[in-house]
Amino acid sequence: MSDTQKQTDRPSAAPPAANSVDRYFRISERGSTLGREIRGGFATFFTMAYILVLNPIILGSAKDKFGHHLDAVQLTTATALVAAVMTIVMGLGGNLPLALAAGLGLNAVVAFQIAPLMSWDDAMGLIVLEGLLICVLVVTGLREAVMHAIPQPLKQAISVGIGLFIAFIGFVDAGFVSRIPDAANTTVPVQLGGTGTLAGWPILVFCLGVLLTIGLLARKVKGAILISIVTMTVVAIIINSLADIKSWGLTTPKVPDDVVASPDFGLLGHFSLFGAFGETGAITVVLLIFTLILSDFFDTMGTVVGISAEAGLLDEEGRVPNLGRVLLIDGAAAVAGGAASASSSTSYIESAAGVGEGARTGFANLVTGGMFALALFLTPLLTIVPLQAAAPALVAVGFLMMTQVKHIDWDKYEIAIPAFLTIAVMPFTYSITNGIGAGFLAYVLIKTVLGRAKDVHWLLWAASALFLVYFAIDPVEQILGTK
Repeated sequence: MSDTQKQTDRPSAAPPAANSVDRYFRISERGSTLGREIRGGFATFFTMAYILVLNPIILGSAKDKFGHHLDAVQLTTATALVAAVMTIVMGLGGNLPLALAAGLGLNAVVAFQIAPLMSWDDAMGLIVLEGLLICVLVVTGLREAVMHAIPQPLKQAISVGIGLFIAFIGFVDAGFVSRIPDAANTTVPVQLGGTGTLAGWPILVFCLGVLLTIGLLARKVKGAILISIVTMTVVAIIINSLADIKSWGLTTPKVPDDVVASPDFGLLGHFSLFGAFGETGAITVVLLIFTLILSDFFDTMGTVVGISAEAGLLDEEGRVPNLGRVLLIDGAAAVAGGAASASSSTSYIESAAGVGEGARTGFANLVTGGMFALALFLTPLLTIVPLQAAAPALVAVGFLMMTQVKHIDWDKYEIAIPAFLTIAVMPFTYSITNGIGAGFLAYVLIKTVLGRAKDVHWLLWAASALFLVYFAIDPVEQILGTK
């Protein structure tokens, strides 16, 4: 358990609630304060605000089967609207500091795998169907039962793996680590900086941000993560105004010419629920929905467990508070994302930045969601934070989540090996789902080899079987004649 978590876990004798807001969100009961929740809400927003830029780029750069593009301004509006509404709903209904927005990875699947097979309306209809099916799994209790069936050490491994994954995201987003081009003819997949060395002012901003963040954390300064983000954004704006910099990436840190931008809600409601079945074969549609559900299902599961564990909110059996409502809201977010043509929305691991800042309740979501709502009209102003200023927060939070590795019994191979694979596969494949799948399969295999197959919950057997299909989707499609 991290130092931050130790300081902010629920005390044995919680102080009395100060007011109705405190009582509703259980702020004092969870050992938090209104100030921590507000700082956490801001920290989460600034670490995930990039989605306002990135989602329109990914979806807007693709064409559907008929050569149509989605409008970038409308995509920005849809992305901000869904993130604002569903983040606030999660805060009020789930009471977890867990923000939601268009899911990275899922939006790429929609843009480059699904849309070329059908119209945009049909593709977004598949997202709505996926979300509805996830809601059915929640209502029937199956989704919650799967989470409860996971052994506690594997849950801890998921948290640790997410910590490494989110730190890796921070390094990559800042340009501190980059992929070596395939033309290099080398077996080394990543390198330091863009050319094997660190160069440029943006990288300096990131490195200074990391040093500032860890220094403030070591000093146990309140608001360490948020202070770092704001400070390095100001530094980046000054550097950008004085130096000749080719590119900062997605977001350039400069004072915008126009502060206010008009939202365009033109994409809302543009989806066809069953149109995809008419454009492509039923088997292909079923496989696409299966891929979306499995990825969304286990990405969310890992995120919810990881965030709750770092916030110290898991009970003695490793259960998440209000889990049923949290999962239902997450499923509803997928529906909302498809209905708004913003792609499937899901829980964001960047919420860990808010938890690292002290957030423990859904009140932080009101702040994060409010900022996304402001972004509908103030996008130019709220997107001046470059990734190099926000990414140090992800590195710091990665460390905080990594500390949970000490709770895993590394002397018991039946747990240690699945835990290791879960932890390693997440950052190495850039996917929470892949890590969970590798851990599940290894756990089931080792229990079987040891003659203890009966110890494995039947839901883990079922989930592992689905992961076999997931990992072998290419030969499955070839056998079924869909590829």
